[in-house]
Amino acid sequence: MGTARKYWDMEIEPLLNTPEIRDLQWSRLQQLLHRLYEGKPFWRERMEAAGARPEELKGLDDFSRRMPIMDKAQRRQLLADCDGDVIRAVDRSIAVPVDEVVLMAATSGTTGEPTPYPHTERDNQVAAELFARLLWRAGLRRGDRVVHAFGLSMWLAGVPYVQRMQHSGVCLLPVGAEGGSQRILRFAKQFQADALFATPSLVEHLIEKAPELIGMPVGELGIKTIVCAGEPGAGIAEVRRRIQDAYGATLYDHGGGFGISCDHSEYQGMHHVADDKLIFELVDPDTREPVPFEHGARGLAVQTTLEAEGMLWMRETFGDIVQVFTEPCPCGASGFRFKVVGRADDMLKVKGVMVYPAAIDGVITGFAPRVTGEFRIVLDDPPPRVVPPLVLRVERGENVPDEQLPALANEIEERMSSTLKVSPRIEWVAPYTFERTGGKTNFFDRRY
Repeated sequence: MGTARKYWDMEIEPLLNTPEIRDLQWSRLQQLLHRLYEGKPFWRERMEAAGARPEELKGLDDFSRRMPIMDKAQRRQLLADCDGDVIRAVDRSIAVPVDEVVLMAATSGTTGEPTPYPHTERDNQVAAELFARLLWRAGLRRGDRVVHAFGLSMWLAGVPYVQRMQHSGVCLLPVGAEGGSQRILRFAKQFQADALFATPSLVEHLIEKAPELIGMPVGELGIKTIVCAGEPGAGIAEVRRRIQDAYGATLYDHGGGFGISCDHSEYQGMHHVADDKLIFELVDPDTREPVPFEHGARGLAVQTTLEAEGMLWMRETFGDIVQVFTEPCPCGASGFRFKVVGRADDMLKVKGVMVYPAAIDGVITGFAPRVTGEFRIVLDDPPPRVVPPLVLRVERGENVPDEQLPALANEIEERMSSTLKVSPRIEWVAPYTFERTGGKTNFFDRRY
C-alpha cells in the first residue's frame, strides 16, 4: 500500500456516511439477524417478543423501532438467568459457540460485576482492520514506534489494542499503565517513540513528572502523535492546548468504539470510521425512542455490530450521551462526527439543571496552571439528584499561595455558574492528592 493515500481503506472510507453505506448496513444486518434467529435461542426469543423477526423488518428504521435495546440492566438480568455463570451468559449472547472465544477482556467492575468482552479470531481481524483506519488518520505509518500506556490487565484498551495496532505495521512498545510513569518515560526516550497512547490524565501527569524522572521535559522526547481515550480531556480546549504545547505533538481523541478526531486546529469531534461494520444510532435517554440522526442531534449512543461474533452488540448502549455532526468536516475527511457529552450514569441534577463531569472538567482545566486540573465531585447521596451546593474538591496549583485561593475559588464558581448554570462550592486540596492512573478517572468522591 502507498503511504501517500488519504485513507487506509480507499474502497470503503470515501463512502462513510453515505446512502451506499446505509444499503450495505441493511444487507449485512439482514444476514446477521437470520443467523442469530436460526442459531441462537436467546436472540430468537428477543426478536419474537419484540415482533422483530428478520422477515418482518422492512429496513433499518423499522429495526430501530422494534428491536429492544441491550444495556447494563439487561446484561445483569442475563447473568442472573444463568445463575451468575459468566461463561454461560457469554455463550448464550454471542453469535458462535463460546469455545471459539480466543481472548477475553473486561471492564473494571467498579460499579458492579465486570462486563466481559469476548473476542473470536474473526473479531480480532475485523477490529484490527478498523483500528488500522484510525491509526492511518492519526498519521501513523509502518515502523512508527508507539508507546502503549493504557492499562494492560484485562482492559479492552489493553491486550486487544496491542493486537490491533500490530496489524497496521507500527512498532509497538507495550509498557502499559501498570509499568508506571518512570518506565513509560524511560522507554519512550530509549526507543525514540514517535507516538503515545494513554488516558489524558496520564499524559498530563507525565508532563509534570518527566523533569524529575528522566531529567528532561516531555517536549524533548520527540513524540509527534498522542492518542487519548478512556475519559474526557482530549476534546477539551484547555487540555488540548496544554498537552500539544508541552509535547510539541498533535493530539487525537479516540472513543465510542471506532472514532478518532482529525488534525484540524479546532476540535471537530471524532470521525466514525466503521459504518460498514457497525450501525450507530441515537435514542432519547429517557424514552429510548429513536432520535433523528441529523446534524447537531444529541442522544444516547446505541450500536449494532454487523460482522462480530463474540463482540456482538445488538442495539447495545454503553451509556454515552453524544452529539453527532453529519455535515462535512472542515478537514475534508469522511465520516460523520460525534462528541461525547457525558455518560448517562454520570449525569447529575442540581436544582433541575443537568450537568456531566466532562463539562465540569472543561471548566476546571481552564484555570491551569493555578489548578492541576484534577478534581472530585463529592456525593453524599446516590445520584443523579444533588442537594445544592455541588461540592468540588479541587487540587490547587503547586505555586499558588494560600491568600489567592479564595479569589480563585470565586472565579471558578462564577465561571461554572455562567457556563453550566450550576453554583458549586470549591474545597481546596494539595497537588497530587488524587491518584493518577492509566485507567479511567473516577470523578466521584462517594460518601453514602
